[in-house]
Amino acid sequence: MLSKTELERLYKTYNKKKYVHPDPLEFLYNFPDIRDREIAGLIASSLAYGRVTQILKSVRCVLDKMGPSPLEFIKETRPPDFKKIYCGFKHRFTTHCDIADLLSALHRILKEYGSLNKCFVTGMGENDETVIPALNYFLEKLNCTGGYLIPLPHRDSACKRMHLFLRWMVRKDAVDPGGWKGISPGKLVVPLDTHMANIGRTMGMTQRKSANQGMALDITNVFRRISPDDPVKYDFALTRFGIHPDMEMKDLLKSRHR
Repeated sequence: MLSKTELERLYKTYNKKKYVHPDPLEFLYNFPDIRDREIAGLIASSLAYGRVTQILKSVRCVLDKMGPSPLEFIKETRPPDFKKIYCGFKHRFTTHCDIADLLSALHRILKEYGSLNKCFVTGMGENDETVIPALNYFLEKLNCTGGYLIPLPHRDSACKRMHLFLRWMVRKDAVDPGGWKGISPGKLVVPLDTHMANIGRTMGMTQRKSANQGMALDITNVFRRISPDDPVKYDFALTRFGIHPDMEMKDLLKSRHR
């Protein structure tokens, strides 16, 4: 396992906007209003599976049709019209019907709560150790049949894309834009993708073979001992090794011996 000193060095070196591309996070910087940004973030994270070039193309396709304000677009569009607007859209397993279903769910939530942030915090308990109970509440409120797009609450699922969304919304630094209120960064869970799972196994942070919720919590708890108030602080910097075209996992492993 990397020491706190080594992790801080990686954070200071790589937690910079110049290392964001190619990452769907880059779309969030186009929306200074958190009410627009939270919608863009949910869409971008939901489509964050498959080849990164296709992810960026698909996210851009969905957001471009919304114009400058995703919030106003969703509030002012009749749910039956979403299918017409996105007719022909396809991202791997996700079709225009899935996108329409998600946007219809967002329409309902915005009508009831006014924002996704308010909906999410409604599900948080004062004594919850992590955001997982609130996430389950949020997903149930979405009540979305969007296939692979939105995960159903499940005790074994790592829900990587949803935890990625929460990292973007809750944390605020040089990379994560933040903006959500009422949620402590200390309750976030690591977005467990293949890169973080490999890092966790290689560095002895988990003994699990399956990239499930248990593994995500194992790795999060290791980071929590190092950074109790912000356990996902190092997620972006570490996962650049394997995501960014100029950074490979072997480079991260070499850094352990510097």
